[in-house]
Amino acid sequence: MKKILAIALICLLTFTGAAFAETLKMGTNAVFPPYEYYDDESGEIVGIDAEVAAAICEKLGYDVEIVDMDFDALIPAVANGKIDMVLAGLTVTDERKQSVDFTISYATGVQVVIVKEDSDITSVDDLFAEGANHKIGVQQGTTGDLYCTGDIADAGLGSVEPFKSGTDAVLALTSGKVDCVVIDNEPAKNFVAANEGLKILETEYITEDYAIALAKGSELTEKINAALEELIADGTVQSIIDKYIVAE
Repeated sequence: MKKILAIALICLLTFTGAAFAETLKMGTNAVFPPYEYYDDESGEIVGIDAEVAAAICEKLGYDVEIVDMDFDALIPAVANGKIDMVLAGLTVTDERKQSVDFTISYATGVQVVIVKEDSDITSVDDLFAEGANHKIGVQQGTTGDLYCTGDIADAGLGSVEPFKSGTDAVLALTSGKVDCVVIDNEPAKNFVAANEGLKILETEYITEDYAIALAKGSELTEKINAALEELIADGTVQSIIDKYIVAE
């Protein structure tokens, strides 16, 4: 009898330990520095979103596994249960709310316009001017893609050229295949620093809120929201952001 009880106790402890070590799969698109990118030395995905996810999971008693995939595959993946959550510099939009639930916002993003230094595009207003007909490069599935398609392409003020990554869009700009690129401000800074002859327009395209996406009705949403609120309140989230984005 003692032997049976001992075995049962071991099994219970093992099961309990496994429960506390449950792994949450975080989907992302790791070509979006400083939010998510591959570290050159370790080869691991690092960045703001990776650290925010790790902080949330630590508080809730989970491990985290980061899954890198195409950006436009993220929403379907979390909606279908292939991953547990999405942290990918993901903007809250009404369209996305139809497919997933969002947490509270943990960061603010700004969409900006990258052009060549000698471009005739000098402000965002030039993209909306009467008779405008520019080719705009975007990363497929991003809010830059959504906004430009709705604001410009659908209005007959130019065309939108979607690319698999921001890097591909910027390469198209440097080679003259597009006239500008609309993308988040932080990766835009990196692209401009790495490519001579490019600049970011002073006027912003739009400001947006970043949040975590989860499946509709997920039992994790309330837990993650509670943890995120605590991490924002105690300054953890801001310290992570400050680590990667130096105030100007």
